[in-house]
Parts: sequence; structure tokens; C-alpha cells
Amino acid sequence: MSEQRIRRNKLVQFTYSIADDEGNIVEQVDLPVNYVHGASSMGLIERVERALEGHREGDTIEVEVPPSEGFGEHDPDLTFADDIDNVPPQFRKVGTQVEMANDSGDTKTFIVTKVENGKVTLDGNHPLAGKVAKFAVKVLSIRDATPEEIRSGADNPNVNVSIH
Repeated sequence: MSEQRIRRNKLVQFTYSIADDEGNIVEQVDLPVNYVHGASSMGLIERVERALEGHREGDTIEVEVPPSEGFGEHDPDLTFADDIDNVPPQFRKVGTQVEMANDSGDTKTFIVTKVENGKVTLDGNHPLAGKVAKFAVKVLSIRDATPEEIRSGADNPNVNVSIH
């Protein structure tokens, strides 16, 4: 195990899970994710990155992130119901994801949250909107980042490390 500690310009490899305020796992990533600590382009939630500062390989940190610093407040304007007859059959099941586009061509993913009384309810909020998110992050490795990694934010620019 390395004695290196997480600090600016270190490439950190980790896995993580995110639970809601009731302990239900909302997201779990078991494939290693890489990021360069302190790189502003990473998209890592700031409170999580601050909590990682100073930790070593093998450490597991847990950090609670309030809505204001994580997934935002629940926006009621992103929740709506429609008559079931207006919804294609493949989207009439709770948990189904539906991608919708507005008149400008911008797309947003909505999740079917309820099907009852002839109505389908869709919600475009993140599942953790309005809730405290509980992150559990396991540090797998730490090393000095290369100049290219520092510029790009990670050793693999195709890996999405935005955990929010």
C-alpha cells in the first residue's frame, strides 16, 4: 500500500456508492473511476473532493451532501402526469426512463414514478433531488498525475467521473 496522500495534482482511482437519506443505494460504481484531485474540470461534487483530501489508498470515506451542494432541490415543475392513453405502452411501467426533447431540441430524461387511475406520472428530477446524498468512496490508488492528466482531468478522457 502506498503512503501517498490525496492532494492537488494526484491521480486518484476510486469506486463509490450513493445512498439516499433512508439508506437506499441509488447508484453504485464498482468499476474504478479516475480523477485528478484539484482539477476544476472534473465535475466531482466539491464536498466529496474536500472529504478525500489527505486520505490514502485503501481508505473508505463517507460523506453526506445536502441538496444545495449535490443534486439540488426537488423542482415540482419537472413532475407531471398524463393520461395513460397518451403514453406509449413501453413507457407505462414504474422505473422506465423516457427521454424527451423540448422545442429547442434540448433533451432530458424523465422516470415513470407512478401508474394509477389511468394516469402516468413522470419526474425529471434527479432521484436524490431534495434529499441528503450519502457517498461512500473507496480509494483504490494514488499517484502523481502526468501533465496531460492534469490538463484533461483524468488519465482517460472518455471516463465520466461526474458523480452527480
